[in-house]
Amino acid sequence: MTPPSLLDRMAAAGLRPLRLAGRQLLPIVQGGMGVGISAHRLAGSVAAQGAWGTIASVDLRRHHADLMARSEGLRDGPEKKAVIEQANQEALAREIGLARQLAGGRGLIAVNVMRAVSDYAASVRTALQQGADALVVGAGLPLDLPELAQDHPGTALVPILSDARGVALLWRKWERRKRIPSAIIIEHPALAGGHLGAARVADLGDPRFDFETVLPAVRQQIRDAGVEGQVALIAAGGVRRCEDVQRLQALGADAAQLGTAFATTAECDADPGFKQVLARARDEDLVEFTSVAGLPARAVLTPWLSKYLKAEARLQSVAQLKQRCTMAFDCLSQCGLRDGLKDWGQFCIDQRLGAAMRGEAGKGLFFRGRGELPFGAQIASVRQLLERLLTPGIPLGSPA
Repeated sequence: MTPPSLLDRMAAAGLRPLRLAGRQLLPIVQGGMGVGISAHRLAGSVAAQGAWGTIASVDLRRHHADLMARSEGLRDGPEKKAVIEQANQEALAREIGLARQLAGGRGLIAVNVMRAVSDYAASVRTALQQGADALVVGAGLPLDLPELAQDHPGTALVPILSDARGVALLWRKWERRKRIPSAIIIEHPALAGGHLGAARVADLGDPRFDFETVLPAVRQQIRDAGVEGQVALIAAGGVRRCEDVQRLQALGADAAQLGTAFATTAECDADPGFKQVLARARDEDLVEFTSVAGLPARAVLTPWLSKYLKAEARLQSVAQLKQRCTMAFDCLSQCGLRDGLKDWGQFCIDQRLGAAMRGEAGKGLFFRGRGELPFGAQIASVRQLLERLLTPGIPLGSPA
């Protein structure tokens, strides 16, 4: 007997498809995860199943030995920074092309660009020129995105926000620029992993972020603007099973976004050691702290992070402005370590995330969202994960 298709599973679960950029998609979005966690293999594999795959744009040269070699032997400074930035744009172009090949015209390929990175505008331009189906921007308000994308009216523009007030502010600014979002991702900072959409760690549990509050409010904003059916609403954070997707659609979302669950699939672009750290971690192994970008973040309490947090107060007390980045890649437009910002993190985030991608538990920063994973500590395939997310009644942690 032929097993049911993903579309059949979706229909049997009473779920609605996600409609975006002229496509009908499964209501599952794979979130962008850098450095190098969601590159072409993961994003292309997700899209090939008829869902939304996302490439995270930050420092993708780490997946290309020839591009990494370009900066070897160069002294830290403007020349090295320019070489690395160019290598990263070339890497992003390669990854988009490879993802599109894997997808074979199915699903949707998005590129996630952090507003807080110094090459934000360059990465947006590269993604647009290489034909990304959608641009997703978080870690800051992308108020200038309509101007950057004005020559690409067919590309879906998707901001990541966390509350209805932020949505209203961005909407007003974009309307003046004659563009509205194609979709809006609402990320719950108390549940998601990585950089979180709250001003302070103490704000993570604020009820204004609750999906029961935000999703109906933003859905009403979309109706009031007279564009119901034209702007998709996606909820991110804490999604682990089909019942979560059903609940979020009932609250007004069109789809659900997941990060950690996709990071523990066989197709994830990171080293197997990275996947094991995330898969084996539990909520009690997670910690919230202020990242070097000044944003709250959630990660696994690895030996490196434990050591850093013990030294954080001392490091912040002696923080001082540096004339230039003393690490390999001057990645952020504002950096706690480089700019001497005493209330921000005092470490090189690019180096720590790069170590995590390589599976180095003793050196890396492993971002992770809250909640048990669909397959527990087992590493499953993208196809198995999508089947699980579209099939109700399966207990969390059940093997594939």
